[in-house]
Amino acid sequence: MALVAPLGAGENWPQFRGPDGQGHADANGLPLTWSETQNVVWKTAIPGRGWSSPVIEDDRIWLTTAADEGRSLRALCIHATTGRIIHDIEVFRLDNPPPINAKNSYASPTPIVDVGQVFVHFGTFGTACLDAQSGKILWKNRELRLDHKEGPGGSPALCGELLIMICDGIDVQYVAALDRRSGSLRWKTDRSGPVNEDFDQRKAYSTPLLIDVNGQPQAVCVGADRVIAYDPATGAERWWAFFDGYSTVPRPVHGHGLVYFSTGYNSPELWAIRADSVGNVTESGVVWRYMKQMPTNPSPILVGSEIYVVSDRGVATCLDALTGRDIWVARLGGNYSASPIHAAGRIYFFSEDGETHVVRSGTQYELLATNQLDGQFMASPAVVGQALILRTDTHLYRIEQGKP
Repeated sequence: MALVAPLGAGENWPQFRGPDGQGHADANGLPLTWSETQNVVWKTAIPGRGWSSPVIEDDRIWLTTAADEGRSLRALCIHATTGRIIHDIEVFRLDNPPPINAKNSYASPTPIVDVGQVFVHFGTFGTACLDAQSGKILWKNRELRLDHKEGPGGSPALCGELLIMICDGIDVQYVAALDRRSGSLRWKTDRSGPVNEDFDQRKAYSTPLLIDVNGQPQAVCVGADRVIAYDPATGAERWWAFFDGYSTVPRPVHGHGLVYFSTGYNSPELWAIRADSVGNVTESGVVWRYMKQMPTNPSPILVGSEIYVVSDRGVATCLDALTGRDIWVARLGGNYSASPIHAAGRIYFFSEDGETHVVRSGTQYELLATNQLDGQFMASPAVVGQALILRTDTHLYRIEQGKP
């Protein structure tokens, strides 16, 4: 089964964390500095509340939002050149939205856009496919039910003709795949392994990572107390490992024959596991673990032989990706939920305070710039051409060098 074809980040940004799902932008000339009055091409107010990250295809930006106190779950399309809202579509209507965590939104999962189709996901509230030109809803599916407790979080992943989603609630825990053409259920696999006696520690909010290992695709899905790699065509388990952690949010990354993932809440750790493992590899497949100042929300980013993370409380760490040895640690300050991106030797870290720290990638810590916008960053960024597309809690920005 073929993975979704990678696209140049300068042209499209089709999913959460970009073309490879790991935060890499194949772009030169992204801005180093900006503010509310510098390098802003446009700034568009976004109605409602949503933490989904922007995705881009053919000069159209898609994101989701929730209006009417979570009753109206909507898909928005914004013109990437002008910032004009093209479509504002109600996809689902909820009569009585359940309570969610005050820090979350009803529209946190990021859409996917691919060859003229937009897939929007609102967790247990439903998944849908829209035509990217007209905004017409092509299908809906509301079969994937679970109790998130804190609200929806994990985004879908596309693998060939399948849309794969992690569904880890306090009541049920499973991974499922929908047919991208019809929305029908193709497979559903219950999470294996022991069930935590504390129902609150059964939930998770991560996003599958599709990788290729020796010519065979895997869907790596982190949950509460476990990480499992599935055959994306069938849902069969390839390998798995157990740990102590729940409410896992960060998306894994892959490189050097290893899968790197965060263990979530309690005492967050970063683990590296061999991607060609088979069966239970809790002991045999773990190459290294790192336990100090690891994130529970932002995803890691792998650049060359170094892996970079920022903790929720603003401590950035650079580790040797092969050994787990710490290379440098720096306190950026602030609180962090958004995942960083890398482009042309720079790593961009986005804080909940609307601040962006730009750090040079490498074994010596070097802060290149600190930039401030109004609002807060909960969504992760996107890239189009030589521009950053940034979503705060109230607005969407196009940031580009040399613009007034």
